[in-house]
Amino acid sequence: MIHQLRSVWNGYVMPMLQRPDRLQVAALCYRGSGGDKEVLLITSRGTGRWVLPKGWPITGLDAAGSAMQEAWEEAGVRSGATSDEPVGSFVYEKGLNHGWSVTVEALVFSVEVDELKDDFPEASERRRVWVKPEQAADMVDEPELQALLATF
Repeated sequence: MIHQLRSVWNGYVMPMLQRPDRLQVAALCYRGSGGDKEVLLITSRGTGRWVLPKGWPITGLDAAGSAMQEAWEEAGVRSGATSDEPVGSFVYEKGLNHGWSVTVEALVFSVEVDELKDDFPEASERRRVWVKPEQAADMVDEPELQALLATF
């Protein structure tokens, strides 16, 4: 009986009480300009769907700096010019352990890529691809992100 109660507590009640922050930062990495502009998409680790590099804000970094750090860890963007202000945002459902999910808003910062490395922290866990913004809009699932990419 104690084991069952502990399982219910740890699996269902605690995740509801430990609600994460609901704001993330994302990096819209790009190269080129005008009709030659391409954006960088990566696959998510869990589902393999196409996404932007994103994550929770990092202590000691501002939002743009956190987005750049995520671009490095998840996509290999070693350096680039990051926008000071978000170029947009989108909302999505982030899956958590035990089947729960939370609604998260991601602030999107553009990053004009200067240097891209093949050896980066999550290289073995993700794929990445450069595509035209219109094609990227067709590849992602989130409607607000689709709209942002289509007009980028």
